[in-house]
Amino acid sequence: MSRNPVDWVNYLNEPAIKIKANEIAQKANAINGCNRVAWLLRAVTCIDLTTLGGDDTFASIERLVKKAVNPLDLPFEWSSQISTAAVCVYPQRIGDAVVTLRSLDAVKNVKVASVAAGFPSGQYSLETRLHEIHYAVSCGAKEIDVVINRTLVLSKQWRELYYEIQRMRQACDKAHLKTILATGELFDLKDVYYASMIAMMAGSDFIKTSTGKETVNATLPVGVTMCRAIQDYYKMSGNKIGFKPAGGIKTWKETLQWLTLIKEMLGNEWLNNDLFRIGASSVLSDISDEIQRSLDECKNA
Repeated sequence: MSRNPVDWVNYLNEPAIKIKANEIAQKANAINGCNRVAWLLRAVTCIDLTTLGGDDTFASIERLVKKAVNPLDLPFEWSSQISTAAVCVYPQRIGDAVVTLRSLDAVKNVKVASVAAGFPSGQYSLETRLHEIHYAVSCGAKEIDVVINRTLVLSKQWRELYYEIQRMRQACDKAHLKTILATGELFDLKDVYYASMIAMMAGSDFIKTSTGKETVNATLPVGVTMCRAIQDYYKMSGNKIGFKPAGGIKTWKETLQWLTLIKEMLGNEWLNNDLFRIGASSVLSDISDEIQRSLDECKNA
């Protein structure tokens, strides 16, 4: 594949992308009964359970972590412990999450992620953003969700974008880097594709749709575009990069759509929390209710 960014997007067909997104939604809606239960259980293990409130306290983080460690009250035996993949908090609350996980002896079960780098705007000096990443890592975060400076995309400053993400990758050291594109503020799917490719080339472990603070958050057409970029980067480099939709994912139906997207575009190899995450704060209760409803449907079938 050409390394010229212009060549990367020549074959992007926006009407076809929207058709693909609709097909994915239809396939997700067709999953039912016990099969739906299995898919939803997998979804839970891929969630980054998130709180990013200005009123977060030790008590609220403690509740979040306990929910992440034991997210479902299942009416049946399961082969292994089900927990969410991670909790995601502000840097100042990392210590609260780490302390609570240690008290529950669950450090190996649930990772601590933190937003950083001037979240959610990205409108700070690079050195300030790098300092925040260093701080989050020093506090014990194993995953860092950074947000790009959208100005660099909107003004087509691709080299500068690459440089900034590369510096953030270095600042993360051994922590995983999830790069948020804030796609609701990019407007053009070609720019979403460009930014995705550059983020991966600069060393991102995951690319992520949104901060959850934009007016428009994760959408399936954007997901199709970003997964196409992940496909192309894998063919070019042999490296598997993870994908994380986030923002506005509040129902089990939406959750199944994102799982179906991953299966259809990237395959079963990506259907685990090493390569797929869902950023969500309130979807667990809806998933739990649907699991119970689907189980009742299976019993009555």
